[in-house]
This record gives sequence, structure tokens and C-alpha cells, in this order.
Amino acid sequence: MTETEGITYAAAGVDTEAGDKAVEMMKAAVAKTHGPEVLGGVGAFAGLFDASALLSYERPLLASSTDGVGTKIVIARALDVHDTIGQDLVAMVVDDIVVCGAKPLVMTDYIACGKVVPERIADIVRGIAEGCEMAGVALVGGETAEHPGVMEPDDYDVAGAAIGVVEASALLGPERVAAGDVVVAMASSGLHSNGYSLVRSVVRHAGWELSTTIPELGRTVGEELLEPTRIYSRLCVDLAASVPGLRAFSHVTGGGLAANLARVLPRGLAATVARDAWDLPAVFSVVQGAGAVPWNDLESTLNMGVGMVAVVAPDDADALIASSAAAGVPAWTLGSVVQDPALPVGPDVVRGAKGVDGGSVLLSGAYRA
Repeated sequence: MTETEGITYAAAGVDTEAGDKAVEMMKAAVAKTHGPEVLGGVGAFAGLFDASALLSYERPLLASSTDGVGTKIVIARALDVHDTIGQDLVAMVVDDIVVCGAKPLVMTDYIACGKVVPERIADIVRGIAEGCEMAGVALVGGETAEHPGVMEPDDYDVAGAAIGVVEASALLGPERVAAGDVVVAMASSGLHSNGYSLVRSVVRHAGWELSTTIPELGRTVGEELLEPTRIYSRLCVDLAASVPGLRAFSHVTGGGLAANLARVLPRGLAATVARDAWDLPAVFSVVQGAGAVPWNDLESTLNMGVGMVAVVAPDDADALIASSAAAGVPAWTLGSVVQDPALPVGPDVVRGAKGVDGGSVLLSGAYRA
């Protein structure tokens, strides 16, 4: 470069033309998530959503959530498979919103990368758009930022945020939970999108490659680790509208089953969870065995095959289980809500979590492999 040429943005490592190309490649997928409520289409500074429907609410409460997919993204980058990580992102965001009974309305995404590769960015956003279609939420905006010198050319990370709405009188949560309620598990699709720092450590310890086939799994390590997170939002919204005795949902993410269930229980009550109430999916026992991971550490990190939990009145438990199964999500009874015996916190007793001073969860028995 001569003195007269100067330093351009492209020379500094940012290719705005590549960014524009990526937008063109993703526009069709994003547009599929738009109903008549979305105004302006793709490319505006702000996404517009017609909220006229909220006028029918007596007291609408807005629910919001934001999240990413953690170190699962390392697996996607290593395998050069980028069209599934978007479903993970949508699931992690919108399934937090439906826990309170809210219907997700709109979502936005953010992608930071070392270098914009239009095809890769388009794959990521296409996955996000497909996840939004599954969830029944409009993808109304997003941003792709190129960070040369901060991230390596093939590095990227994703994050998302969503907003939903719930009628105040229909709000689900601890205030509705009572002794005698039934705790229902809704199956996960696998590891989902948390605990991958532990899982990746186990993979390294075992000396596996992502191409290694594990007989117990019936597929490669990479295929298992990239299994997309199940999206529960449409099902949960339907259950909230159709099951009168529904008290609360709990989205099982970081912290595991017991800690997340404890967040939706009031003080003074406890939920019993029988570990032998379901067959433990193979991936969890494989991770445990390959890394000699202590069982209590495993269950405080991974979902153990339960991605969502519902707390429901006894008379409505069977209907909820049947509705979940009809939607393609196996469900079963985990336990029940009882008066908290105030046992000391230990490996089998979890009380409160993530800043919530709530009830307790009592784990009993052993997992069925």
C-alpha cells in the first residue's frame, strides 16, 4: 500500500459487500416468519410489529428473554455445520418466555464473527428463521458484526432476544402451585444447549473425535452433540390455554432439572422427583461413563432427558400428558408437590436457585439406564 492509497474499511478487515450479500441470501427465510403483523420487511433500522391485538387484553404483561447457545457453537464450527445452531438459539430464548404462560411475539438475533462468509451467515440465520417458524414467533430484526482482530476469521457467536405477552390473570408461576399438584416431565431431544463445557471435556478425555461412532448412540459424537434443542413454545402456549389446572412450567437449562424446577416453587413447598420414573437417554450415561462424572454433578449440569417440566393440578395431569404426547413430545409423571420437610441442602436436596428464594426439590432413587 502506498501513502496515497490510505487505509480502507475493507483493508482493515470489514467487508460490507459480503454483509450485504449475506442479507440477500437470508431474506427469504426471514420473510417466512412474518405474518400480517410485521411491517416493513427486512432491512429497516427497527423491526415493526402491529400490537393491535394487545388491545383485547385487560392487563397485558410483556415478557422478555435473551440468551445464546454457549460452547455448543464450537461443535458447529468444527463440523462446519451452521444451519442447526439457530434452532438452539430460538429454543433457549423463547422457551424461557413461555414458562410464565406468555406467547412469544417477536425475536431478534445478533451474530458476531471474525469474517463475514455470506453462505455461513445465511445458514445460521436460516436456522434461526426455521426455529422461529417452529416457535410461532416473528424474526423482526438482527445484526451481523464483523470483528477482525478480535475474533479469528472462522470464529462466530450468536445471541438472541424475544418479547412475548401474557394476560396478567393468566400468569403462571409459584403463586399458583399447591401441595398435591403433579410434576410432569416433557422429554428433551438430547443435551440441548447447556453443559457443553463439561461434555467437551469428556470428549477430550475419552480421546474421541467428532467423527467417532459411539455404538450406544448409533451415530457419531458430532451428530449427537449437534442434535438441535427441542422447541416447546407452541405446545406450552396451547397447554396454557387448554389445561385449566396448569400451575407453572420450568425450562430445564443451566443448573439441571432440580435447580430449575425449584425456581417455580414457592417457599414452604417441595417437589419430589423420582429418578427411576424414566429411562435415561443413552447420551447422558455415555457422558457419565466416559468421564467418570459424579452423578450429582451430571444432573446439576445437564437436563438428563427432561427439557421442560409442568406443574399441574392432579385432575388435569393425564390430559396434559396426553396433549404433549399428541404433539410429539413424550411426557410422564415425575413426582408431586408436598409440604417442604425443610431438609438440609445436599446432593439430593436443592432449595432455590439462580437468586430465587423458592421451594425445594427432593431427588430420590437411581436412574434407569
